[in-house]
Amino acid sequence: MENGPGNPSGSGKSRVFVVFGVVALVIVAGVIFSIRHARLNLSTDDAYVTGRIHAVAPKVAGTVKAVPVDDNQAVRKGDLLAEIDSRDYDVKVGDARAAVEAENSKLSELSVRVDVALALQEATLRQAGQDFERARNLYGKGVFPEATLEKAATARDVALAQVKAAREGMNQALASLDTQKLLIEQAKTALKSQGFALEQKRQVLASALLTQGYTRILAPSDGYVTRKSVEVGNQVAAGQPLMSVVPLDDVWIVANYKETQLGNVKPGQKVSIKVDMYPGRTFPGRVDSIMAGTGSVFSLFPPENATGNYVKVVQRIPLKIRLDEEADPEHVLRVGMSVRPTISVGR
Repeated sequence: MENGPGNPSGSGKSRVFVVFGVVALVIVAGVIFSIRHARLNLSTDDAYVTGRIHAVAPKVAGTVKAVPVDDNQAVRKGDLLAEIDSRDYDVKVGDARAAVEAENSKLSELSVRVDVALALQEATLRQAGQDFERARNLYGKGVFPEATLEKAATARDVALAQVKAAREGMNQALASLDTQKLLIEQAKTALKSQGFALEQKRQVLASALLTQGYTRILAPSDGYVTRKSVEVGNQVAAGQPLMSVVPLDDVWIVANYKETQLGNVKPGQKVSIKVDMYPGRTFPGRVDSIMAGTGSVFSLFPPENATGNYVKVVQRIPLKIRLDEEADPEHVLRVGMSVRPTISVGR
């Protein structure tokens, strides 16, 4: 018997076909939406939080005198992290101070000598001038007494001898003046050399004071003490790592995206960040920059693709992502935490 128009069996089949059709359309639409959404919202789970890690190391060797901080302690820039016994360096500072004082005394003595030499030069100059004037007057006057010829000749000879003696006196005075000038120049040269010696001693003192200051190891920035490996009484060498200071108010995300995903990624695009530690919270951010090469190129053993054994593998390129929000004391991001960023590349 055939089913009529009012047969319930035929209507049921029609409804099943309609349901299947609707479900198929929904699935297709969902797939298309998912593909389009995946193309416009790029995600990766190869991402982590990173930041600045300040390695703390002494500049001088010695015995650790104090370590007033502990692991994971918050510190401010300039806080004392460790102190090295400075007694050896204090002695060097004392020696340098004594050397500077000794050079100062020598410099003062030379200054007095220069002043005395200048005074003697001035006195000699005045005497030479007087001798010169006296000789010139005797020579220019040419006075002879009115007497006999013999007496006149004798007086003339005496006058000439007097003029000659005056000239000799003037020449001696000038020679003495030149000697005094030479002594003054020598004193000035010695004074200048002593000034150089004093400056060298001052530089030694400044270096000793600077080295003495290095015995106090201060925090390079605000942050938290990590990886502390020093205790009171330890012998440390210059450059030996003692601890690290990590500021958590300046962290960012490094996300390693596949190169096939980055065709439309540009700095400034919005990013939503999910953190494994805070499953119910999303952190907003923006793409800051894209690395100049793939991660494998900058690895410890980069691949040598020119050897003839090159196999094409999809590479990953690191992105730097900055957070938009200020530091949240209830949701602190710590260096190394796993995150999942999603970049919105457009509509």
